[in-house]
Amino acid sequence: MSKIISIGTALPRHKHRQQDIQRFMELVFAMNSSENRKLKFLYQHSGIDHRYSVISDYSLEINDWKFYPQSENLEPFPSLERRMELFNKHAGALSVAAIRDCIKGIIDASEITHLVTVSCTGMSAPGLDLQVLELMELPKNIYRTSVNFMGCYAAIHALKIADAICRSEENAKVMIVCTELCTLHFQKEPTIDNITSSLLFGDGAAAVLVADDDHSKNGLRLDHFHSEVITRGKNDMAWELSSSGFLMTLSGYIPQLLEEDFSPLVTRALDKAGVSKQSITRWCVHPGGKRILDAIHKSLDLINGELDDCYSVLRDCGNMSSATILFVLKKMMEKDTPKKEKIFGAAFGPGLTMETFVASG
Repeated sequence: MSKIISIGTALPRHKHRQQDIQRFMELVFAMNSSENRKLKFLYQHSGIDHRYSVISDYSLEINDWKFYPQSENLEPFPSLERRMELFNKHAGALSVAAIRDCIKGIIDASEITHLVTVSCTGMSAPGLDLQVLELMELPKNIYRTSVNFMGCYAAIHALKIADAICRSEENAKVMIVCTELCTLHFQKEPTIDNITSSLLFGDGAAAVLVADDDHSKNGLRLDHFHSEVITRGKNDMAWELSSSGFLMTLSGYIPQLLEEDFSPLVTRALDKAGVSKQSITRWCVHPGGKRILDAIHKSLDLINGELDDCYSVLRDCGNMSSATILFVLKKMMEKDTPKKEKIFGAAFGPGLTMETFVASG
């Protein structure tokens, strides 16, 4: 059996109020007054107060922009190469900050035996794994692998990898780091997908240490994983490359799909794990957006604020893709918990893929 020993997080230094991002979007989308009123309504009801970014421009006046051209049409619009340049500049340091937060007072970096890097917002070879290896001076022969371009559910996929490693290798100490710089991929055309992306996504990194169950009395034991794909939602959530950055498709149909399908998924996952719904003490759901959390809340017939930690992370940081669910799980682990804690976790991504886990204290 494997166990989550600790979780660490890190955020970029630029903290943007949601209303400041809204003003940036009003300027560059150049919509009419009626459309701007609709945009303002969406931002005011997003459930988000702040988001973080490696880009300072979203809170600045046009004359102070550094990443985007100082023109309302943003021409010449930043290329994919320019965005990846910024990813390579910031992702390594942010990852290391999250890892150091994760292992502080627990283990030394030299004790890490396996490194799993996760990102869907930046890719290169050599990539983030080697950046982390060099910045932290990890052993050159460390086992390393990368989970790329899987989207918001990728942290759970990485936990499955870590669990398999710990079950097969005695004394393994697996470090997962999810680093997402979503705001690098802003697109200026005022399409529904672009407006939705600009409304929700922020930057952040989260690291999780997974080890054999015997390594520590503290932490959460990973008991079971389950995943399914809702193929009829395949075209409603997608993530593709383009010359001007990565392009998100996130249709308004997603909350309806989740409201219809999430409860049956939970039932199948819990049945497979041999766990009853009544025994779940906490629900760790990826806060992909307020409407998504509302749909999950309705689907599960929750009534006692069971998703409060999910809403809290969304409010404070927005949707940071794969890192987000680990922010939620960290918040849960930092609280005084009952001895028989049992957590159900779930995240969603392109496909429409739903990944779940059950963990116990």
